[in-house]
Amino acid sequence: MTDDSLERHKDKMAKKKASRDRLMARKQGEKGLLIVHTGPGKGKSTAAFGMAIRCVGHGLKVGIVQFIKGAWDTAERRVMESFGDLVTFKAMGEGFTWETQDRARDVAAAERAWQVALSMLADPSLRLVILDEINVALRYEYLTIEPVLAAVAARPAGQHVVFTGRNAAPALIEAADLATEMSLVKHPFRDGIKAQPGIEF
Repeated sequence: MTDDSLERHKDKMAKKKASRDRLMARKQGEKGLLIVHTGPGKGKSTAAFGMAIRCVGHGLKVGIVQFIKGAWDTAERRVMESFGDLVTFKAMGEGFTWETQDRARDVAAAERAWQVALSMLADPSLRLVILDEINVALRYEYLTIEPVLAAVAARPAGQHVVFTGRNAAPALIEAADLATEMSLVKHPFRDGIKAQPGIEF
């Protein structure tokens, strides 16, 4: 690069930094966030568990309820349980609905998971509560959304809550402070590659 192009780049970055600094100076508020990870792409639960690790790194307590997974022995479950008192991990599901093929059983499992989630949402010692795959339970109407949103709205100040799973309800997206849709571009499953340890579980 020439000296002129280097100087132009430096000036451009200085202006960008000044603009960013002004923007950040206006951001002073804090609140407990309702976060939604949805969409057909991979990474919804993985992103939530990344936030759990961040909380643990700050010495903050985390509660996790898995609404669908439960029968599986997953690596994330083993890791989270290794953090002792900082993480409460409850795998309450019995598998996806096409595995159980029993709606009454699925509804009962979702209700049991929701009761655990309710206790976490009422616990001021938990900085982050992850409701993994709850969007699936809501989509299939194993749970009704109104009491779920009411409980989230009544949670302790400063507590963050993450909902994961495809097909998040419009009312949930509307209530969210942060909603991310994971889009599917490519997936090895389409090429006959099965789920692999360290990537999917």
